[in-house]
Amino acid sequence: MEVQAIVAASVFIGVIAIIMFEWLHLTVAALLGALILVFAHIMTLGEAIGYISRSYATLALFFGVMVLVRAFEPTKIFEYLATQMVLIAKGSGKLLLLGIVAITTPICAVLPNATTVMLLAPLIPPIAQEIGVDFVPLLILMVFVANSAGLLTLVGDPATFIVGDSINITFTEYLQRLSLGGAIAIITVVAMLPFLFSKIWQTKFENLDQLPHPQINHPRVLAVGGIIVLFVLVFFVIGEEVFPIPIPPAAVALLGATLALLLAHQTKIDTVHNILRDVDWSTLLFFMSIFVLIGGLEKTGVVSSLSQILAFILGKNIALGAILLIFVVGILSSVVPNIPLVVAMVPLLKEYLVNVGYVGQEVLSNSFSGQFPPEVLPLFYAMMFGATLGGNGTLVGASSNIVAAGISEQHGKVISFKTFLQYGLPLMGMQLLASALYMIVFHLL
Repeated sequence: MEVQAIVAASVFIGVIAIIMFEWLHLTVAALLGALILVFAHIMTLGEAIGYISRSYATLALFFGVMVLVRAFEPTKIFEYLATQMVLIAKGSGKLLLLGIVAITTPICAVLPNATTVMLLAPLIPPIAQEIGVDFVPLLILMVFVANSAGLLTLVGDPATFIVGDSINITFTEYLQRLSLGGAIAIITVVAMLPFLFSKIWQTKFENLDQLPHPQINHPRVLAVGGIIVLFVLVFFVIGEEVFPIPIPPAAVALLGATLALLLAHQTKIDTVHNILRDVDWSTLLFFMSIFVLIGGLEKTGVVSSLSQILAFILGKNIALGAILLIFVVGILSSVVPNIPLVVAMVPLLKEYLVNVGYVGQEVLSNSFSGQFPPEVLPLFYAMMFGATLGGNGTLVGASSNIVAAGISEQHGKVISFKTFLQYGLPLMGMQLLASALYMIVFHLL
């Protein structure tokens, strides 16, 4: 078993290193790592699929939202919003930056941040070039807002949803307990705009009359689509609270996606084949592979060993643990993609709580649907904030960062690691500090 533990840990670290240094595409790296565990007889293929099935809720949510968003692409609503953002700014760099914050924030509160960046980021370079400004800082700002706004709701960021799902927190409970922390993260971005983006903040744009004015296509379809999206949002909030049998967000997202496919098919604005072809299957496969890699760490006892070390360092001091987690997970998340990081940390935290006697062994079961003691929840909240905001630190910290960098390169400019770091490091530091103060005041005192 010791040899198997060494192999599982080595494969996991190797995959993370390959992703960090971009030696291979992240999906290929993760899939290769998962298959090494199977071929090295650390787990069977059946066990690997079992570890994937444990995270069905995360996969179903992402798939549902991806389909829902893609189905309404032919209406040109996202292009229309981007142009309106510039026109409303009326030539003011200050208003343009605030407009990016204002448009990106509500969308990222309900859609995974990487999905939002995929939709909105391609619109920034052409518009920026029309008004004569460098689009790289605007793309970086959009990423900062997307990552930060993911903390506003349970479904806004993959890392937030994975942690929330692990402690059985509902959409409404999240709004009541943690959305304020997400708002503070956005306010921190706004407060730093004049310093981080000073050149654009002070700029006045001309030639606004020459901007392209995209029109919304299929307005009636968009109106019905708006009703579908509203239905999804309402059921995100009430689905687990109102009905005798709770309806989780993942099921709501899948129903919304199915209704969107039905609408697209019946109105002929697009084909079901085209919509499903454009789903980001690469990201879904990456998640599945990462769940298998973490399963290898669990099965071989690596997670258990690390949790015992954590118990030795922290003892029963939850407050100290929560503050340390914000900064440690935040710094780790700036160099390790936050999804594999939280997938690895969740079982480790659960094992730690069992070891120090706060909870029983039942919480380690996949089918555990009960509630954790309120006094231990700050540990999980801290992990959400650290993992999500740490993604703003470097170019490899979050999937939305990589998406924006790819779009920038397609338009002729490379966002280097150093360029991103100049913006990201100061913001990450301020956001982690603000989150630590928020945790102390609202969850630890």
